[in-house]
Amino acid sequence: MSVFEAIMLICFGASWPLAIYKTYKSKNPVGKSLSFLYLIFIGYASGICHKIFIDYNWVISLYIINLLMVGVDIALTHYYHKKQKAT
Repeated sequence: MSVFEAIMLICFGASWPLAIYKTYKSKNPVGKSLSFLYLIFIGYASGICHKIFIDYNWVISLYIINLLMVGVDIALTHYYHKKQKAT
């Protein structure tokens, strides 16, 4: 287990609730890059796979939490993009 890996995930994870909140409150995904969000999602999924198959430890929970938050941000971004196109 790497303390530095945990610190990195905690720092990255601290930004996702704010990003989700801003998307939800503004209901405007303009400026959000879905390709960027999907890359981040794939990165967290890869980290989870590494933890499952190579170095299983408690840090996997941080990867899962971050993956879920990015997933929520992706879902909100898709939802508001569709809503904007409909109007």
